[in-house]
Amino acid sequence: MPRALVITNPAAARTKPRTVREVRDVLRRGGWQAEIVATGGPGDARRLATEAVAAGMDAVAVFGGDGTTMQAASSLVGTDVSLALIPGGTGNLLAGNLRIPFSPSRAAEILVRGVSRRLDLGRLDASGEHHYFAVACGAGFDAQIMAETPSTLKQRWGVGAYIATSLRLISEIRSHLYHIRVDGVEYEANAAVVLVANCAEVLPPILRFGPDVRPDDGFLDVVVLRADSLADGVQAIWHFLRRAEGPDSRIGHVRGREIHVETDAVVPVEMDGDVGGMTPFTATVVPGAIRVMVPESA
Repeated sequence: MPRALVITNPAAARTKPRTVREVRDVLRRGGWQAEIVATGGPGDARRLATEAVAAGMDAVAVFGGDGTTMQAASSLVGTDVSLALIPGGTGNLLAGNLRIPFSPSRAAEILVRGVSRRLDLGRLDASGEHHYFAVACGAGFDAQIMAETPSTLKQRWGVGAYIATSLRLISEIRSHLYHIRVDGVEYEANAAVVLVANCAEVLPPILRFGPDVRPDDGFLDVVVLRADSLADGVQAIWHFLRRAEGPDSRIGHVRGREIHVETDAVVPVEMDGDVGGMTPFTATVVPGAIRVMVPESA
């Protein structure tokens, strides 16, 4: 009988005890031996996933948000232990990109009936620490939004909390001078946001980088957004949605395996919706880093 460790985050928006039991029952009916554990503080998900690998578990299922998911994923890098995603937090960006159902019980079915697929991760080195990201990391206005969105609002409104913060702050959007090195090639850009993407959708399924951005292609995609006012910000989002290119576009794009970003003025950095330090930062692709359970159609 295959074995799974189910890591739950009690602080996440939708991980109520009754729902946790429903997830456990789905797995057990599907022939899995499921052990349920809860995080109690920072770093617990990483430690619990490490212990699951050492114990010979077949999968680690995370019922929580992106932060808990990536903590656990960091302990699975380079192993054959599969990661299963059960959305329970605010954004659940990786789950959205992989079309994992929002319903926890339906998401648990993916571990029972889905397929294991190897995906790339990005490694972010910033402020003397390193972290992994699955969807994107970035610097500038997006990181400011993440830092200034209260946890209480995220629990109440979900992704809507980020949208509310964006609307509150967009009049303050400003560009800074970025020095960007992609695989040894130097670029300079005045930008309000510099995003380094591993997946296609920064806000599934609304905001999409483009059809060629894939989490299994061995590359990271750098997207630069220029804006210095509310009007600029609206225009930049419009160009982003239309994937407009050319000299008048407020969006720039380049691909690479190692990206180093510096700024004249220090700005915050985020990764998959969590604050991840300050500039400068380096993002490096880790090809085929983890196995993830996905729907057969993904």
